[in-house]
Amino acid sequence: MLKIENLSYKVGNQEILKGIDFEFEKGKFYVVTGHNGAGKSTLAKCLMGLYKAGGKITLDGQDITGKSIDERAHMGMGFAFQQPVTFKGVRVIDILKISGKKLPDFESVLKKVGLEPSEYLYRELNTTLSGGELKRVELASVLLRDISVGIFDEPEAGIDIWSFNNLSKVFSEFRNSERTMIVISHQERVMKLADEIILMKDGKIEKFGVRDEMLGTLNAD
Repeated sequence: MLKIENLSYKVGNQEILKGIDFEFEKGKFYVVTGHNGAGKSTLAKCLMGLYKAGGKITLDGQDITGKSIDERAHMGMGFAFQQPVTFKGVRVIDILKISGKKLPDFESVLKKVGLEPSEYLYRELNTTLSGGELKRVELASVLLRDISVGIFDEPEAGIDIWSFNNLSKVFSEFRNSERTMIVISHQERVMKLADEIILMKDGKIEKFGVRDEMLGTLNAD
């Protein structure tokens, strides 16, 4: 379980997150939604330790508020950026090697995200891949790790319909595991995969609930 208490974050005098309390249960798929500027991506980055937030964050009862990104990763947390980070000369296989797994696993996970291993393993990230392909490689790198909490910031951005169908299958597989998934998205097709939907507004959680009830509320609004 991932628990946040009175989570807050400021940039100068501007409050981006305003004292959020929530418990993300093990094995559930959450979609965090809301308009641009609601604080969704900031929340994701605070959970992973990319931003240092006020308040308290605990993972399976252990206080991780002061833990670094690396420490949180070693404890089983994974993060996929909205805009994947690339470096000159780094190949797809180099990114996947960070997981500690071997070639057969690389091939299997690339196929899961809709990429043919023979075509992609040795390609450079920053010169030969489209934005959608980069997103899928990053997703593959997260899937390779034995994570307990996966945080995905708008994983569908820049991905076509065919690729999204593959993404849906991967997320469905995650739903049937003991992992907690937290996906930042404003797309209804992503929300339909969720167990629970969290609506953020002005740096706070405005409402949350099970998928069907929340979709009905959001569509009515």
